[in-house]
Amino acid sequence: MPAGVSWPRYLSFFTAAMLSMFAGSQTVHYYYKPLDDLNDLIEQELKRRSGPT
Repeated sequence: MPAGVSWPRYLSFFTAAMLSMFAGSQTVHYYYKPLDDLNDLIEQELKRRSGPT
């Protein structure tokens, strides 16, 4: 294992790191709602790309 750490210690650290990453991501999406306006942004980009016809 990396740096001479045992398997149980490595797996417990990995699990804790993964859970904290998921919790942080969920918190960001709960408070800041970054995907709420995704459809509007896509429509704007499609209109911008099509340009004047």
